[in-house]
Amino acid sequence: MLILLSSLAQAADGCPASTEGLSDDKRLHGDAVVLVFKEARRLGLYADDALAGCWQVGLAYDYNAGHKQVRGDLRTPEGWYRTSDKPWSQFYGAIAVHYPGKADAERGLKTEVITQEQHDAIVAAIDAGKKPPQDTRLGGEILIHGGGGEVDWTLGCVALDNGDLDTLRAELPGTMRTDVLVLP
Repeated sequence: MLILLSSLAQAADGCPASTEGLSDDKRLHGDAVVLVFKEARRLGLYADDALAGCWQVGLAYDYNAGHKQVRGDLRTPEGWYRTSDKPWSQFYGAIAVHYPGKADAERGLKTEVITQEQHDAIVAAIDAGKKPPQDTRLGGEILIHGGGGEVDWTLGCVALDNGDLDTLRAELPGTMRTDVLVLP
């Protein structure tokens, strides 16, 4: 992972042209993989290691660097997550990010932010390929959605211009199920 982070950090003005050689993580080399570069405010779509699209994004309105810790901290989670479609959202074209993940649940249990029961429910949902519980103190309802990517304005989601989101959605599987890697 260190190779991946140092290589991507050099691409602060956009998205790297390829994922080739960045990491052996097999999730990085799939048909449709989304990478979010928080510091650069960019989202890249990669297909078979090649850049298929790169767009500007907006994050939280009072942006706090770092990984999401608890509900309301105005942070976007960092790490690997799965996605799925969320057509009933109030936000344009919403794609759900399956936060919290297993690592978040482990951290939350260790720091007593969540209970053992909540931890186990998160892990079971992730193992079943489902969206984990969204109502714990870890927070939830993290989305990739429209509404504008020019400025930071969300509560921790990743926002794109509507046209950019339409282009992204057209390149993803119909279920919007893919892997997303959110980097600092």
